[in-house]
Amino acid sequence: MIDRTYLEPTNLEQARSMLAANQGLRIVAGGTDLVVAARSGKASLPERLMAIHRLKELSGIHPDQGRGLRIGALTTHGDLEVSDMVRDSWTALSDASALVGSPATRHVGTVGGNVCNASPAMELGSPLLVFDAGVELASAEGVRSVPFSSFVTGPGRTSAHPGEILIAVVLPPLQGPGRAGSAYVRLEYRLAMEIAIVGAAALVRLDEADWCIDARVALTAVAPKCVRAMETEEILRGKPIDSELLKRAAGVAAASARPIDDVRASADYRSAMVPVMVRRALTMALDRAQRSRPS
Repeated sequence: MIDRTYLEPTNLEQARSMLAANQGLRIVAGGTDLVVAARSGKASLPERLMAIHRLKELSGIHPDQGRGLRIGALTTHGDLEVSDMVRDSWTALSDASALVGSPATRHVGTVGGNVCNASPAMELGSPLLVFDAGVELASAEGVRSVPFSSFVTGPGRTSAHPGEILIAVVLPPLQGPGRAGSAYVRLEYRLAMEIAIVGAAALVRLDEADWCIDARVALTAVAPKCVRAMETEEILRGKPIDSELLKRAAGVAAASARPIDDVRASADYRSAMVPVMVRRALTMALDRAQRSRPS
């Protein structure tokens, strides 16, 4: 019989102390990925678990300094999906949250769990990249901030140090000239209980004449981690966006991808679908920017 350790702190300070005193603890929040992996036989349950569902200070969506947003690690996908603050200004994040699992899993699965699971197909990954998000990590030594772009290092891997716990995702302010719009779309085989075959997030900022001031595009499920499509972004900046420019910009996005063959799709199919999904995301973001008010 396996001797398991189970810890359940009631506040963040207790959690930090427990992590410092117990090496190899696996942190669990909603447990949606952990339980599925164990039931399917893909992974065994960890021998040392720390459940953090009672850490109320890690829940909630709050305005941050300078009109940004601070999202607690225990905030659920369901919370993100219906938040007016998220839908109004960081719409791509709301789009992505609405696609996670099913209504049941969205109300249990957490932002922190999704980020720390570090799947190349994570729905939140591409929106967090286009918004230049960061994460906050706490340990017995204190709190540090890390850009999301460098936090996830590969499939299932992050730059978190032993003894650290992710406590929040931070979105910087979207202040700037002109009007902004964002969107996230994905290619899937079914609408629920599915993960992306290819996903794309886009953020577009326009001036009063509808010229592109800034554009950011990121891809999901086509590389070891979610990646920015920098060449696509450069094509769009400083130009009036029309259908031909969208087609050209989306067409080069596949150069940023490094897809693999797996049970859901071949690498060739994913590469062929990248321009399609990027164009859809850009078109939706452009429409939202044109209909928005200046920030």
